[in-house]
Amino acid sequence: MDSTDVARHWEANAEAWTRQARNGFDIFRDAVNTPAFMAQLPSIQGKEGLDVGCGEGSNTRQLARRGAAMMAVDIAPTFVRHAQETECKEPLGIEFRVGDGMALPFDEASFDFVTAFMSLMDMPDPQRALREANRVLRPGGFLQFSILHPCFVPPHRKVLRRRDGKTRAIEIGDYFASTTGRVDTWWFSMLSRKQRKKVAPFQTPIFHRTLSQWIDLVIGAGFAIEKLGEPTAGAASGRREAVLEDTEVAPLSLIVLATKRRAAGAAPSPVPTP
Repeated sequence: MDSTDVARHWEANAEAWTRQARNGFDIFRDAVNTPAFMAQLPSIQGKEGLDVGCGEGSNTRQLARRGAAMMAVDIAPTFVRHAQETECKEPLGIEFRVGDGMALPFDEASFDFVTAFMSLMDMPDPQRALREANRVLRPGGFLQFSILHPCFVPPHRKVLRRRDGKTRAIEIGDYFASTTGRVDTWWFSMLSRKQRKKVAPFQTPIFHRTLSQWIDLVIGAGFAIEKLGEPTAGAASGRREAVLEDTEVAPLSLIVLATKRRAAGAAPSPVPTP
């Protein structure tokens, strides 16, 4: 499966995804992942940033509200159209473009930081995407991205619940299996059975990699990992939605903060001999 196939799937998802997310059905994004991502993010006030895989632009707009001059790309034209329409109605100075995260349409050293909210794991070759992020970053710039947690969302995942519906455990399997080319079919968990009968499910290509593979990819692209985050709603949140309760047992996503240490693909500096 290549970028053309991935773009076709996400373009097919984009209209319903935008509508449902803006109506509050992407509760994991709104209640857990994005707040945790923003809490881990270094200061971006006055900096120039790029958001890769921006979707309908919700997270990009949060970055702009923090004082950053934002550019954003997504592979699905419908996502970009919805994002740009919102920008026209409520301007924050964001420029949205159709673009592939594995072949960014920008010059070297164009940005102070790059973000990617839950998008890199949907790309056939995240190594290329990470190298592209490194290429467009200025010296000393940083990348922060979130992905489905490799350890707790492998190819097989099943939530085990008690009789009262409370999350008991997460069953996982096929951690070392490749899923290149697999397409998962699913709905936002907040959609009721009745609502699911009225809307088509999402179909998303899956490209699972192990945690060690992700770490090797980040380092191999010329980054130094600074911080990892494993967001949870936490019992103290008082939220009882199932997808949020699940994060009290095991994280659904992983947030990685990394700084540019050298040009992507460049050989590391030799270690001096004593």
